Amino acid sequence: MTVLLAVLALLLGGGAAPASAEPNEGGTKKLRDALEAAAKGHLEAKAKLENSRRRQVELTNELKAVEVRLVGLNAQVGEVAAQSYRLGRLTTASALLNSASPEAFLQRAAELDVMGQRDARRLHEYQIAQATAAQAKLAIDVEVREQQKQVAALAKRKRDAEQALATVSSGASGGFSGSARSATPAKRNSDGSWPAESCSVNDPTTDGCITARTLHALRQAQAAGYKRYVKCYRPGGDGEHPKGRACDFSAATSTFKDETATGGDKAYGDSLANYFQKNADRLGVLYVIWYRQIWLPNTGWRAYSGSGSPAADHTNHVHLSMN
Repeated sequence: MTVLLAVLALLLGGGAAPASAEPNEGGTKKLRDALEAAAKGHLEAKAKLENSRRRQVELTNELKAVEVRLVGLNAQVGEVAAQSYRLGRLTTASALLNSASPEAFLQRAAELDVMGQRDARRLHEYQIAQATAAQAKLAIDVEVREQQKQVAALAKRKRDAEQALATVSSGASGGFSGSARSATPAKRNSDGSWPAESCSVNDPTTDGCITARTLHALRQAQAAGYKRYVKCYRPGGDGEHPKGRACDFSAATSTFKDETATGGDKAYGDSLANYFQKNADRLGVLYVIWYRQIWLPNTGWRAYSGSGSPAADHTNHVHLSMN
């Protein structure tokens, strides 16, 4: 009977993994909330900073174009002023006095009207160009202040993340090396920020749901060759899994093993962790945990210790959390 059950287990895929092999997000709810807030705040400030820098470039180019136009308009306005100085203002009275006949008078009056319209148009265009240049300069000053604000916000978010990690981290770590294929960028808002997403897409790894951005990251990783066992949605708990914003990628081929990865399994996890870190900005990665290290966009790789088990220390799987 025992032999028969063993055979059936093999035919059905080896049976369920031990409960202790199932991954967890590690740390306390307070730690996870703090890391999420710090990472999200960093990504939001970074998007605002980059958007402000793009806007400043646009305004600077606009200002340069207006200043070039002002040079030409300034020359035209100078001609009007010089002409007025030399000839004085041509009025209907002076045109009449200097006209030898009614026909000459009408011709001079028409010339007066044309000159007046031309000069008024030149002066109006000059005034508009001056106002546009002044507005562009003020707008550039606003963008500079916005950038200073966001740089300060980035520094604060980094401090927040480091303070949150203080209880579980001994400081900076080396991370993981290896070549990383560039992922296709996920969709962003027009201002560069990440759109809010709910757990509304079918999770291909479970019978649950995930966000569209999480699914995109999963598919991009698989397209890059990372096709070992993965599980995303997990009901219950207070982390990102029940929100559809996290996936666990096993270092082993077919399931989660209750053992620390070594050899080819360790190399696979190293490469995958490096892939997500290198493509974090393209995919919308919030943080990555692998082999007693955690990566956040505002701190880089940091040492990260769990309770000592392969699941808690993330030495048997790569954890991915998405924005």
